[in-house]
Amino acid sequence: SSREHAPWALLDYGIRCIVAPSFADIFYNNCFQNGILPVELPGEAIQTLFDRVANTDQYQVTVDLAQQVVTLPEGEKYSFTLDLFRKDCLMKGLDGIGLTLQHESAITTYEKRRAQEAPWLFQDFSSGHS
Repeated sequence: SSREHAPWALLDYGIRCIVAPSFADIFYNNCFQNGILPVELPGEAIQTLFDRVANTDQYQVTVDLAQQVVTLPEGEKYSFTLDLFRKDCLMKGLDGIGLTLQHESAITTYEKRRAQEAPWLFQDFSSGHS
């Protein structure tokens, strides 16, 4: 789904990683924005995974974000690629707000300087007085 509600629903259910052969671009991006790791693996790997999940109770797969590897209980390992920036954000638990707050002191410094350079931009006109 291209709606941001799709990753929200997955998060509400406790899902933090999705493994599939491909993802639509919007859904893929929305996953990262909501702290979900979308892992793309080749179709053969996905088929192996589906077959084993269907035939095994409580089948558990390990996804190692740091090493970018999916490991099956039988020992097979599948590596996946991931943009370094997105990996770093997931590893640090950062969303757009968190990324911005990493620069909070620089933003505060800029805002103070800007208020001195252009005080008219910071006037309160809400009371009807200037």
